[in-house]
Amino acid sequence: MRLESGSPIPAQTAFKSYARAETVKNVAQRLNETGTQIARGEQLEYDDEDDVSPLVRVRSRDLITTTQQLAILVESGVTLAPALAAAIEEERNPTLRAVLRKVKESVEGGQDFSSAIAQFPRVFNATFVALAKAGEKTGALGSMLRRAAGYMQSEYETRSKIRSAMIYPAIMLIMSIAVTTFLLTFVLPKFVPVFESRHAKLPKITVVMLGISDFAVKYGPAVISAVGGLAVAGVIFRRTKKGREWWDAFKLRVPMLGMVTKKVALSRSVRTLGTLLGSGISVLEAIELAAEIAENTVVRRAWLSIKDGLIEGRRICDCMKQHAIFPRSLVQMVAAGEETGHLDAVLERTAEFYERELETTIKTVTSLIEPVMIIVMGFVVGTIGLSLLLPIFSLSRPA
Repeated sequence: MRLESGSPIPAQTAFKSYARAETVKNVAQRLNETGTQIARGEQLEYDDEDDVSPLVRVRSRDLITTTQQLAILVESGVTLAPALAAAIEEERNPTLRAVLRKVKESVEGGQDFSSAIAQFPRVFNATFVALAKAGEKTGALGSMLRRAAGYMQSEYETRSKIRSAMIYPAIMLIMSIAVTTFLLTFVLPKFVPVFESRHAKLPKITVVMLGISDFAVKYGPAVISAVGGLAVAGVIFRRTKKGREWWDAFKLRVPMLGMVTKKVALSRSVRTLGTLLGSGISVLEAIELAAEIAENTVVRRAWLSIKDGLIEGRRICDCMKQHAIFPRSLVQMVAAGEETGHLDAVLERTAEFYERELETTIKTVTSLIEPVMIIVMGFVVGTIGLSLLLPIFSLSRPA
């Protein structure tokens, strides 16, 4: 909204300004309270997308699609600014559209594309920025964008597989807790007056379950509060450096789930390393970025140790042998890649192998978890049901 404000006093005190509000009347009322009079007011359109925080996030799927479009346009000979303008026109996600508009403004203002996207670290991660920087140096930004899109697509598919595999076990766990809580706190207490009125001798299993039920009714809220407090304390502890290290090491030791955690970390870091090396980025910088992408402190520490070994003049495969987190097969493939001079291609093929193995492992783990959870749920519900039926049968018998 554009305002020309003034007062009855000399004209040189008049000024033109802009203010944001729903109507001219609202602005006039606000300015009148400060003693300022409005000579003329005009309502202008304002685009909320002009305000975008550097810490915004966007969906991976949207960013992948936009990056693919940019890659096609740039590889077709379209310069970067018009390519960004075309992507902005096609983009339906308002947050990503606002980010792209800011990037376009920065590029038109003389900034490099890599510097422009680096302003939004939660949208464009360090690997994306490094690939863009490599593309600018080599003059092959289009192919680097295509490589970045392929990299993000692989990451997205891996995360989607893990999430999809965990949905059914999570639902089963929630249902188990809900059914058990309902039986212990609502169903079992209803039978207590019946048993007490008959002065019947109850089986041990019934006595035990009634005791658990009584405890759940009396102290359930306190237990839930205590568990919630411990959960919050655990989350706070996990955000500390020591807590993160302990949690990451613990995840690798958990039966079955440890295999999944390890293969996710290795597949991500190996693919990142192969992608960056294939883009012409230096080995030391690529290993540092691969360490960050792993998102596990144990794996990250191993990669950073390898970086230190390279600075001392040793080979990657020799450094990897000192860390049990790296399988022997991976060490052998890295050694072969170093000897042939095609380490980037070997690492990318290795990453594909690990992703296929990860998919198989996830299917195996979920196929084992599902029957275990069904058995546990059946055992709990069956035990509660048996504790109810046994005294009922004994009471129904003729004296």
